[in-house]
Amino acid sequence: MAKRGAAALVVAFLLIAVITLADAHAPAPAAASPLVCKKAYGVKERETCFAVAQATRLTLKQFLSFNPNINCKNLFIGQWVCLAAVLAA
Repeated sequence: MAKRGAAALVVAFLLIAVITLADAHAPAPAAASPLVCKKAYGVKERETCFAVAQATRLTLKQFLSFNPNINCKNLFIGQWVCLAAVLAA
């Protein structure tokens, strides 16, 4: 009878430990260093993110990394986009 009680306590302890560890949050990743735009461009009529990137010999991935908050579905004439950026010091 005592062995069952001890086993039940061990199982309960392990269950609490697993739940506690599973609920622990991983540390937040370090914030990315902000970029400083070195070359800007004003969007023209009917241009898309892809078209601007292609015309300036950037990949779409590069273009989007220079413009992380851009909404490519809602570009407007005269909107400034970044075509070259460096990490802030």
